[in-house]
Amino acid sequence: MVERILVLGDKRFSSWSLRPWLALRHAGISFREDVIRLNRPDTKEKIRAVSPGGTVPVLIEGDLRIWDSLAICEWAAERVPSLWPSEPNERAVARSVVAEMHSGFGAMRREMSMDLRLHTKKTDLSPEAQANVDRVHQIWHSCRTRHAKAGEFLFGAFSIADCFFAPVITRFDSYGIELDDVCAHYAAAVLAHPAMLAWARDASREEP
Repeated sequence: MVERILVLGDKRFSSWSLRPWLALRHAGISFREDVIRLNRPDTKEKIRAVSPGGTVPVLIEGDLRIWDSLAICEWAAERVPSLWPSEPNERAVARSVVAEMHSGFGAMRREMSMDLRLHTKKTDLSPEAQANVDRVHQIWHSCRTRHAKAGEFLFGAFSIADCFFAPVITRFDSYGIELDDVCAHYAAAVLAHPAMLAWARDASREEP
């Protein structure tokens, strides 16, 4: 049997690694993880040795390499379709919000990098970053009120959409971003997901 490996960056810092890791764990797809420590003298060399795009995460299965978070999640959804909403229109909306997160929100990423050990109050967001934060709130409200008929996640059941917003939730938690009741309830549900709890435990054990 061919071994399946998910190569990750530090769990404390690597938001892109978190997304497919959550999807695979939630879907019950087995894999061995290989963590490459970031911000080390040999980090780039180690990543280039396994990733055609020079980035993590990358999923390795025999000769197959998938080196993009969304592509890995789509690969997983082809095996476990419940990773996307079953209703076609809801699935289209879910893919839209995931694509928006995948390609946008640059100011928020720059000014609020993921750090699971950080707890502070961010008071100096640029107008661009604040607009990103406001847009996240809009997305969560829209999905929760229009598409979450049952369940605590964006489309009711846990999906790839939640995987893509999970790192944002950790950022809001780390930087003390205020949430209204709808958003706070959703964020708490994601943070309490068993796979998310496992990731956070691993991050807390990583060496500095």
